Amino acid sequence: MTQLDKLLAKSFVGPFIVTFGIALFVLLMQILWLYLDDIAGKGLSFFMIMELLAYKCVGLVPLALPLALLISSVMVLGNLAEHYELSSFKSAGVSLLRVMRTLIVFGIISAVISYACSDYIIPAANLQFGARMYDIQQKKPTLNMEPGVFNEDFNQFTIRLGGRSDNGRDIDNVLIYDHTKANVGELSEIVADRGEMFSADGGRFFVMRLFDGHQYVEQRPGGSSGRSTPFMRTSFRSYTKIFDLSEFQLRQHAASLFSTNRSMLSSWQLREGVDSIATDIAIRKQALSNHLLAYLPQLPRDTVRYREQFNNMSQGDIDRMRMVDSIQDASIRNDSIADSIAVDTGDTSAIGADGIADTAALAVTETVQPRHGVSRRDSTAYANALSHELVVGAAPWPGIAAMLDKVDPDDRVRIYNRARSSIRSVTGQAQSAARLLPGIQESMVKHVYDMHMKYSMAVVCIIFIFIGAPMGAIVRKGGFGYPILVSIIFFVIFIILTILCRKLAESFVVDGVFAGWMPCLILFPVSLWITLSAMNDAKLVDTDRMTQAYRRARDSKRVAALRRAVSKP
Repeated sequence: MTQLDKLLAKSFVGPFIVTFGIALFVLLMQILWLYLDDIAGKGLSFFMIMELLAYKCVGLVPLALPLALLISSVMVLGNLAEHYELSSFKSAGVSLLRVMRTLIVFGIISAVISYACSDYIIPAANLQFGARMYDIQQKKPTLNMEPGVFNEDFNQFTIRLGGRSDNGRDIDNVLIYDHTKANVGELSEIVADRGEMFSADGGRFFVMRLFDGHQYVEQRPGGSSGRSTPFMRTSFRSYTKIFDLSEFQLRQHAASLFSTNRSMLSSWQLREGVDSIATDIAIRKQALSNHLLAYLPQLPRDTVRYREQFNNMSQGDIDRMRMVDSIQDASIRNDSIADSIAVDTGDTSAIGADGIADTAALAVTETVQPRHGVSRRDSTAYANALSHELVVGAAPWPGIAAMLDKVDPDDRVRIYNRARSSIRSVTGQAQSAARLLPGIQESMVKHVYDMHMKYSMAVVCIIFIFIGAPMGAIVRKGGFGYPILVSIIFFVIFIILTILCRKLAESFVVDGVFAGWMPCLILFPVSLWITLSAMNDAKLVDTDRMTQAYRRARDSKRVAALRRAVSKP
């Protein structure tokens, strides 16, 4: 390592650590406002809050790294240019890329760290954060018994304290409404002059011991005449009420319950999820196409097996699955026979709007269209179908109306009913697929986008080095003023592009892969242009040329006006 590399490394490490911490803190505070309502008032310990913040900080590392690299690179090169050190390097024959070599190495290391965090650490951290937040959201707020306030923290109980001593144990003028039996019309009220409250069994129970009070119970009017209105009043010297505090304690659920979320998957898991979703889409399309075979047997059947059901299964599981399939097939055949009987007898009430009798049409079609290995009974039914007057009369093809005119009115009604049932069934299947497929495709696009964003967030670390360092050489200002302003502009552009590309991908405007890489594809030419401008000591906005153009235009106007004045007689 040369002296130049050591100088750049020492100048870069300090601002990078500071800006990385500031960026991480700002992004964390922005995210924390979203969960403040869920965390406040739950009585969480300091270590639990620190654990949540640590999990969330890990998830913000890929977003804070590019911002820290951008700000620190602008600061380092801006300081060198401001103190004419960069000009000295260039006069000694050192190019700008040679000066940036150390920063490029830091950018490559940051890109590797960003990808490692996105693919290995962040999924586990998001999984733990999601599980802890779910536990916190399910937890009730901390029990707070304030005097003069009706407390409804306990389920079906309302408690009001008239006064409370300084020790937090002695209470007076206690009023408790009990609604545990309100569904049967029984209401209970407890009134006591004084008492005490405390927790027992390590905080598992809340005990209220009341003295010198009354209990009033009112029941729903009953009896044959409805005039019986029993009312009970009980006086007591001591009354103890115990409440369960388990609902106020934090329960930890298994983190595996939340492991299917996209933000909790690594790249290979996202890739498997994309393949699984694509297979689900293909299976749904196959089911829709094969469903048409019940009504159009001329169509070829799609026999592609997308998933092997018997892989990694024992023989007992296979036998049980076959037994269940045979029972289901038998029930389907019975339903189809019942539906066909309902149609043949003219009972149209058995045909629902969703095509309940489509199995009947399937059964009728299978009797007309023979297959290999059919029984003699099916062959007889096929022969009878061929000799039917509807088939025989259709030889010269007089048209559908003429064919239907040749059958009996009762048969014509049954044909119409079967046609309506078939149309409803096919339409229902198509509408169901059209309603479900967009949601499944959107989930697949989100998986693809998140998978490629892991790579894109790593590559943008290197791109920001080629934006920040040349910008520092151009603006020639160090410190936190101009560098932060310049860096925020480019970082906001990057965030806007990221959000825009996500929306475009979810709206099926662009492909998920292209949407994930679009911010890098847009910023990469910008970084090359800024780097070339800094290497040539050019300005981003050349005001001299604009001034010269303005002067030429102004002089031309004056010459033209002078010529017009001279040409006048």
